[in-house]
Amino acid sequence: MKPQISRIAPALALALTAATALLGAPLAAQAQNLFAPVITVNDTAITGYELEQREQMLRLFRAPGNASELAREQLIEERLKIEAARDAGVEVTQQGLDAGYEEFAARANMSPEEFLRALEGGGVSEETFRDFVRNGVLWREVVRSRFAGRVQITDSEIDRALNSISGSSSVRVLLSEIIMPAPPPEMQAVMQRAERISQITSTDAFSAEARRFSAASTRDRGGRMDWIALAELPAQLRPVILALAPGDVTDPLPLDGAVALFQLRAIEETDVQAPTYSEIEYAAYYIDGGRSEAALARAARIRSQVDTCDDLYGVAKGQPPQVLERDSRAPSEIPQDIALELAKLDANEVSTTLTRANGQTLVFLMLCSRTPDLGEEVDRDQVRNQLRAQRLESYAQRYLDRLRADARIVQQ
Repeated sequence: MKPQISRIAPALALALTAATALLGAPLAAQAQNLFAPVITVNDTAITGYELEQREQMLRLFRAPGNASELAREQLIEERLKIEAARDAGVEVTQQGLDAGYEEFAARANMSPEEFLRALEGGGVSEETFRDFVRNGVLWREVVRSRFAGRVQITDSEIDRALNSISGSSSVRVLLSEIIMPAPPPEMQAVMQRAERISQITSTDAFSAEARRFSAASTRDRGGRMDWIALAELPAQLRPVILALAPGDVTDPLPLDGAVALFQLRAIEETDVQAPTYSEIEYAAYYIDGGRSEAALARAARIRSQVDTCDDLYGVAKGQPPQVLERDSRAPSEIPQDIALELAKLDANEVSTTLTRANGQTLVFLMLCSRTPDLGEEVDRDQVRNQLRAQRLESYAQRYLDRLRADARIVQQ
């Protein structure tokens, strides 16, 4: 049976296989240099061969971002994780490793053996993949042994989270936002900036970044949003916000042509129960020019001319039908970036934060109406597991950040 490379990365696999064949007979000196250290993390080395293998594997996996930089970051972090596991006396069983291999291969609908053959066909060794999975399983055990005892989720916390996610709670949050346009040529730089901003814990520092980089209407206010009911936010975002403490910032959230970050400034419960909605009606009028001065000026003129969504038909008259879209959807069916903007609007209000077509088209987004509903049911166990996983992840990331800050890392 031929390796099933196409089931991992159809377009890239053939190119990688061809590249592997072309490089099949390197000079002896080049081969020897591959095993020379290129990065040192405390007392352990990362070789050029490891770096090359990880980079090639990430390309096969279609990992977002720069594969070379991501390979370096992953290998450095894995050395720190391995050292932490050794210091804690944590080991993994063969049964745990086998489960890890099966879990990973299942994402591509393959058996571990099929997955390995496909990787080898793309130039990635079995050892590279097994080390990758082993280190992930090992770190999971470290996190579990070190932090699982701290994650004591009370019944009241579960009730609060469950009610918040289902929209039947009175919880509201005070957020700051940064929405950064990220067309494909700039995506890598924007993601790097977003990763840096996500480490901020100061509200003043976050606001300074918002004034500098955000494209949202809140930019001039340092990204500060007004109080918003948690139920108004997209369902995917609610558990993310609930997992934050005041001052914390979310991980970068990729949107269509943009990257979003949110900082929690405060959270409280009110006496007024937040409504939920079965449908949200909105209109999107598309303006050529992206976020250019001309396009934004045109959007401002249109805003002064329209009072309701119906008025946009007059604006679009005589133009191709696709310049105006009007839709009514259940909240869960609305694209996340649109849902985020609609959450900030009252009926007949407008947002010009979003773009389409790789930043070349400005979206004039208008909220038409919301249809109230009793709210959808959310599984209690699912919410409990989400909260536990998010809190463990938060503890783990902070622990890894400390390990890295204390480490001696030398890169060539």
